Amino acid sequence: MNILNNKPEFNKDWTLFLDRDGVINIESVGSYITSWDEFTFHDGVLDALRSLNRVFGNIVVVSNQRGVGRGIMTLDALRDINKNMRSVIAEHGGRIDKIYAATAVTDEDHNRKPNVGMGMQAQEDFPNIDFKKSVMIGNSISDMEFGKRLNMYTIFLTTKHEPFSLPHDLIDEQFSSLYAWATRLIPAEMVG
Repeated sequence: MNILNNKPEFNKDWTLFLDRDGVINIESVGSYITSWDEFTFHDGVLDALRSLNRVFGNIVVVSNQRGVGRGIMTLDALRDINKNMRSVIAEHGGRIDKIYAATAVTDEDHNRKPNVGMGMQAQEDFPNIDFKKSVMIGNSISDMEFGKRLNMYTIFLTTKHEPFSLPHDLIDEQFSSLYAWATRLIPAEMVG
């Protein structure tokens, strides 16, 4: 921890957990992104991920995708979106090491955030993950609760909701976008 501001000093020992919709891409509020044609990266995300690639040892996505369970989209369509997303991110110098998706309809499903199943899967796949050296970035309270249940540092993005009053039990910091956080973490002239 940085003694002056009580914030972690992120490095390759740390894992970055990202929600997808509203964090990496523009969220279709009240609906679902059902095909690659509907997927649009948030401004600055590709630059942010290129910079964060140099900071974090692992970068994974944990995403609730109930549209699959509801039959609104297929698992193959979800895989196609994620494959294309990872490809574009890699072309721009970033990386996503693995994507986890909770497709169940019920909130009680072990994998659906705020439940911790996807985090446990990530730790099984990447045994070096230490949740106390992990940060969760998302734009919903369920993302923040998921992070806190695993003792992570949490960053709330206000891409869908108004900012919360801080301090907040579930939120360590909040920003307007992933790019805004990355430029706070890494000097703006180095992002990208």
